[in-house]
Amino acid sequence: MDSDQIVGIIIAEIRETVPELAEQPIGRDDSMADLGVDSIERSEIILAAMEQLGLKIPMVQLHGPRNIGELADLLLAKSSG
Repeated sequence: MDSDQIVGIIIAEIRETVPELAEQPIGRDDSMADLGVDSIERSEIILAAMEQLGLKIPMVQLHGPRNIGELADLLLAKSSG
């Protein structure tokens, strides 16, 4: 699994959690906040992505990424070590 695959998982979870974004182009440089995703939805999206990746990480360790790509890179780093 690489960062781009994780970005794909996150984007799929965004579209499932926030159906009004289903047709909107979303890329690794987009932030969930800028897309209009609220904090509860963000938590749901991150938890669903971690579940798909088989990760159990305290949410407090996932604060800091400014966009989807940085979140994917952080999840990748957590999954490999």
